[in-house]
Amino acid sequence: MPEEKSTSKSKLPLYITIGLLVALVVSYFLVPSVKDFFNEAWSVLTSDDEARIEQWVSGFGWLGPIVLVAAMVAQLFLLVVPSILLMVVSVLAYGPIWGSVIIIASVFAASTVGYFIGSYFGDVFVKRIIGKKSEKKVASFLEDYGFWAVIVTRVNPFLSNDAISFVGGILSMGYWRFMGATMVGILPLTGFIAVFGKNIDDLKMGLLWGSLISLLFFGIYIWWDKRRKQNE
Repeated sequence: MPEEKSTSKSKLPLYITIGLLVALVVSYFLVPSVKDFFNEAWSVLTSDDEARIEQWVSGFGWLGPIVLVAAMVAQLFLLVVPSILLMVVSVLAYGPIWGSVIIIASVFAASTVGYFIGSYFGDVFVKRIIGKKSEKKVASFLEDYGFWAVIVTRVNPFLSNDAISFVGGILSMGYWRFMGATMVGILPLTGFIAVFGKNIDDLKMGLLWGSLISLLFFGIYIWWDKRRKQNE
């Protein structure tokens, strides 16, 4: 009996997730206003137009932050929407302080959802979302470097943030260890966006250089780690 109860509890997030997805799909087809909202959201979020997205989000008033968090979670499945764009919009719409809070909350929510999807549904389901090659590369990267692999992926906006969340769950990396690495990696990126988010040209150049520098340092770490293992 205790084992059955434990198993039932452990699957509760899965049942909640499935229930929400079913409710959204049914609402989309049966409620015209819900269908119109999702169609508009798709059009706006895939436009790659910061000003348009900012105006759309601001129109929700106090619900705007919730919309951004939901959009970041949905972005796990809508790979055409870059997560960095949603982060920039958060700062443009709500300023550097509250925008940063929204970014951190959004990344925390999306990373959690991705982690548990990978944990409950496994690699077969995840491969359909991110592709077999991406799943294999990220899994190998995460198995080799664990905590540091998550950090460097989060701090670098040009690496696959979504894939690392899914694969972290597949490989059963400890949830709090995974989220700790996620927060350590996302905080510098958030701070950078908060400072330069108002100037898109400076932000793009800064993100490019920041990404190259982070990859350079991580490349040095990988080289050192391989040399160390060879000498053992």
